[in-house]
Amino acid sequence: MNEAALFFFTPHLDALPIYEKLEEMILAQMPHVQIKVQKSQITFVNRRVFACASFQSVRKAPNRPKSFLTVTFGLAYRKESPRIDVATQPYPNRWTHHVTVANPDEIDEELLAWLREAAEFAAVK
Repeated sequence: MNEAALFFFTPHLDALPIYEKLEEMILAQMPHVQIKVQKSQITFVNRRVFACASFQSVRKAPNRPKSFLTVTFGLAYRKESPRIDVATQPYPNRWTHHVTVANPDEIDEELLAWLREAAEFAAVK
């Protein structure tokens, strides 16, 4: 992890283990990924952005864990799952999905399969 990513987590150090596992798994399973740290999110890019990690609140406060990371990914269709907090269609054939992750164990095979699919979608669109 680079210095910019560490700085991004300064006010949210409790979420750092979640991100560390997310980054490790993405880099291990998806080829040619670049990581770009921005002001409000960290993006994962192959040909285009396919996933982001942020502190965007997609759940109402009473249902939101104290420590969390929001993982966002894009697909050509709406993925249905109780784990997906919000799915929006910003334009035709493009769905953005937001998943609240409260601990590193939630970076599991199901989420990684969605991220691999998002990476494939971004690489060919």
